[in-house]
Amino acid sequence: RRPPAPPEPNPGDLIEIFRPFYRHWAVYVGDGYVVHLAPPSEIAGAGAASLMSALTDKAIVKKELLYFVAGKDKYHVNNKHDQKYSPLPPSKIVQRAEELVGQEMLYKVTSENCEHFVNELRYGVPRSDQVRDALMAAGIAGVGLAAVGLIGAVISRNKRQKQ
Repeated sequence: RRPPAPPEPNPGDLIEIFRPFYRHWAVYVGDGYVVHLAPPSEIAGAGAASLMSALTDKAIVKKELLYFVAGKDKYHVNNKHDQKYSPLPPSKIVQRAEELVGQEMLYKVTSENCEHFVNELRYGVPRSDQVRDALMAAGIAGVGLAAVGLIGAVISRNKRQKQ
């Protein structure tokens, strides 16, 4: 027996697709289709090659079958900010998404990525936890490295003074 197919998302749902090394986001618009912000190298199932998308600054809003966009990667519905922000009505989310299809948009990993795009459509609030979490981790690592460097400098200076 085959496992049951995942339940069909509802129009306006945010879809999180688990790419190797990052998450791609899309908004479900019905009939098996999603609208997503696709940098030129976001080819369905491209995996590591799509990391190159981080270097581009233009992306196209595309309407494609979820099945095609996800490729072999796992995905699930993730309306994770519904407690924090009230989602717009599904018809409005779908309408806003459909109106953007075919448009070229600015794409920046840190400020205008596919997660910002879908959150803007669903809640009217562009945000990306993926970026915030990465920046937090980099900030913490940076502080740690700075502290290690400072301690190292103090120790070597003390050694020089004693000689």
